[in-house]
Amino acid sequence: MTVASISGTPKKSLMLFSGRAYPELAEEVAKYLDVSVVPQAAYEFANGEIFVRFEESVRGCDAFVVQCHSAPINQWVMEQLIMVDALKRASAKRITVIMPFYPYARQDKKHRGREPISARLIADLFKTAGADRIMTVDLHTAQIQGFFDGPVDHLWAMALLAEHVRTKYGTEPLTVVSPDSGRTKLAEKWADMLDGCPIAFIHKTRDPLKPNEVVANRVVGEVRDRMCVVIDDMVDTGGTIVKAVEQLVEAGAKGVIVAATHGVLSGPAVERLQNSSAREVVLTNTLPIPPEKQFDKLTVLSIAPLLAQAIQQVFEDGSVTSLFDGNA
Repeated sequence: MTVASISGTPKKSLMLFSGRAYPELAEEVAKYLDVSVVPQAAYEFANGEIFVRFEESVRGCDAFVVQCHSAPINQWVMEQLIMVDALKRASAKRITVIMPFYPYARQDKKHRGREPISARLIADLFKTAGADRIMTVDLHTAQIQGFFDGPVDHLWAMALLAEHVRTKYGTEPLTVVSPDSGRTKLAEKWADMLDGCPIAFIHKTRDPLKPNEVVANRVVGEVRDRMCVVIDDMVDTGGTIVKAVEQLVEAGAKGVIVAATHGVLSGPAVERLQNSSAREVVLTNTLPIPPEKQFDKLTVLSIAPLLAQAIQQVFEDGSVTSLFDGNA
């Protein structure tokens, strides 16, 4: 809580809160910040309604609320909304919602009539609940930043992933591969971080009536006898990534590494990735990856240091953009 110093000047207080979806990530962030996660009571009533109460005073604090939106995603979205509402009603001075994986991010526009823009709805819900700021990692599309009426800190995991690739495969001739033409700008940033290596992309078609189904057509770019790094923001069912991997192998790639920020890993994803020709699959822990979803080729990098640095900058009214604008 906010207390008065000897000089009478108010002293800010950073308080970190965690939802129940992935408390281990919040605990790791807390260690970097040298704070403790605020204890709370949280449970469901018999009909599924969620109850949350914080066990310490939060009056006047700078509150940071961490929640990972894994399955069941609607439960965790609702829990975080209730936490924000509780903080607002308890007179927290500023509330920053930390959602490493932005829920409903793929529903950011209307493809046909009578469809929702659910990513905008999520932003509106958190604003109504009392959020002053949103912090997230690798949005599916950058335009989602404009959906929230307030500051949005859009962090990038690219430096973390690229450093792993450079350290492990830097002696190989590398090519950065976008799984579709829409992510070539991101591929160019990756290429710059990997010492200006060439880029390629997979030309593909997608049926809007069949989610998670992609038809990969051909590889465009220099991949023969090169180590290819397929990049994406998320791996959900693994269909897109695995088809891209096999397409690259057929085109003569020396080897293929998959690098993505969010490991959704729905349905057959683990089996597909494990049985694919990929040498390694590199993800971050923006979402929990339980033991049953881990496999031999998988490497998980921690996003906690990135979140902790951003939280510290926000708390000290520093510049988040200068650290994490994706151009570093």
